Amino acid sequence: MSTDIQQQNKLSIGEVAERSGLSVHSLRFYEREGLLLSTRIARDEGGRRRYSEVDVEWLYICTRLRASGMPIAQIRRFAELVRTGPGNEHERLDILKEHQQRVVSQMEHLNDCLEVITLKTNVYENYLNRNEPEQTWENKSLTPTNTDNDKLCQ
Repeated sequence: MSTDIQQQNKLSIGEVAERSGLSVHSLRFYEREGLLLSTRIARDEGGRRRYSEVDVEWLYICTRLRASGMPIAQIRRFAELVRTGPGNEHERLDILKEHQQRVVSQMEHLNDCLEVITLKTNVYENYLNRNEPEQTWENKSLTPTNTDNDKLCQ
């Protein structure tokens, strides 16, 4: 059983929800899916979840991985590797580098999309200000040169 001092250093699920920006439901989901470092979150005498600062820090990492598009299965695998301890750092690095490259590719594509949107915004603003009362939709210079990633711009 935990001492009072140990319990004072633990956070309730509500406190973690507030600090992490996740809902209580999402925290339970993360636990159920095996995404946390602890395979079982500590509980107090009343059976209520008690989280540590390490849990909160890990949740921050998980939410950033998830928000950047890492699939749940990959986050789970990454958490499993971290829980296992030293000796699998190369596999952890591979997971992170693969995801990093996906994020960089997404960002490059989104920057291309943003350039098109910015160009078209300027065309419409100029049109509405009567500075350039020309075509607002047709613009031959916007023809995509890379059709592989056009889906995100549509």
